[in-house]
Amino acid sequence: MTLIKSISGIRGTIGGQSGDALTPMDVVKFSSAYGTWIKGAFPGIKPKVVVGRDARISGEMVSRLVTGALIGLGIDVIDLGLMTTPGTELAVTHFNAQGGIIITASHNPRQWNALKLLNSLGEFLSAADGEMILDIAAKEAFDHAEVDQLGTLTEEPGFLDVHIKHVLDLELVDVEAIKKADFKVAIDCVNSVGGIAIPALLKALGVKEVIELYCTPNGQFPHNPEPLPEHLTEISDLVRKEKADVGFVVDPDVDRLAIINEDGSMFGEEYTLVAVADYILSRTPGNTVSNLSSTRALRDVTVRRGGSYAAAAVGEVNVVTKMKETNAVIGGEGNGGVIYPASHCGRDALVGIALFLTHLAHEGISCSALRSRYPSYIMSKNKIELTPGIDVDAILSKVRDYYSKEKVNDIDGVKIDFSDSWVHLRKSNTEPIIRIYSEAPSREAAEELAGNVMKLIREFAG
Repeated sequence: MTLIKSISGIRGTIGGQSGDALTPMDVVKFSSAYGTWIKGAFPGIKPKVVVGRDARISGEMVSRLVTGALIGLGIDVIDLGLMTTPGTELAVTHFNAQGGIIITASHNPRQWNALKLLNSLGEFLSAADGEMILDIAAKEAFDHAEVDQLGTLTEEPGFLDVHIKHVLDLELVDVEAIKKADFKVAIDCVNSVGGIAIPALLKALGVKEVIELYCTPNGQFPHNPEPLPEHLTEISDLVRKEKADVGFVVDPDVDRLAIINEDGSMFGEEYTLVAVADYILSRTPGNTVSNLSSTRALRDVTVRRGGSYAAAAVGEVNVVTKMKETNAVIGGEGNGGVIYPASHCGRDALVGIALFLTHLAHEGISCSALRSRYPSYIMSKNKIELTPGIDVDAILSKVRDYYSKEKVNDIDGVKIDFSDSWVHLRKSNTEPIIRIYSEAPSREAAEELAGNVMKLIREFAG
């Protein structure tokens, strides 16, 4: 059993002993800590918190516990029921709430669930705020409401329609062009909330023919829910068999988007953001941001369009912070996460689909032809396990010094940029592991680069 407490939220496996897994006691404890923090952040008012969940088997149980804990603190709860992560984020500001909780373990397997915590902007918490909540939970410093001050529960099951209308109303979403293109689209929604949201979005965009795979929101994930190529063989075969123009795959909470070409090949999850950014920059010149472990192709496209690119530490909250600092018009993460500030500052697969289809419709070419327009890089992901007790920070410092003549970024581990490649080293926060991401024009070059750095780490580790 596993329970992971971090500044961004609480996640763990269902069942087992309190403190060792995400049990009902732990759900109530951390929901109460969050609610107590909300009350402290907004003194003198009766706060509102939005709650949404994906379709995991444990979702309804966890939702009832979260809702009850918040009401017991005197907080009014707006329950969205089954709702995507981006939809819950939008609902926070729509209802003028003081915060939100998304009940989802994202791409983790079915036995996992989590509480993702939002601030009053519908964005993930800062590190400082997250630390405060963990401290409140550790001390169990809760002050529950008396009977006349209990919170209320309001159910808002129709917010998906609001989210979809919001997407359609975005200036750069061209519904008429999408309708005219007469796309045939295949989708895999891994039997979670995307099975409700994505068909409804595509219908609203005027897509007449949608081939659905795993769109029953029952939480029975038919394959590993992380949208990586090795998990997408069925949708790939379906796209080819049905002669679809494009395939879309989302994770259980619908903030990540993977794309399948018409020939069944992978568009590349790293290139979801690249393609959408290319379209946005063609209409709205400006800056872009992604995290340090994302493809260099975004930088290349940005420079070609006359903008400036900046890298952020890994983590959505860090990307959003950097986007605000640089006034970026588009940004996100290489895991298929598109963040479009004209909509809201959170990863949103619905926004990604609408903008990508608009781009594809305007270009009038096949999905694979569009992909071929972008610089082609190959990424290699590795890790090296070290003996417990080894000073990982010291090793990273030695690597940084060794490559001091190259372009080095150490805001999040160590990233070394070479002329046509890069390597990024990040340490695990829970075990003596260094994760090594490398990217180059070929797989051989990426793997060779990673191998050279791993050899160097072993030498430094003795």
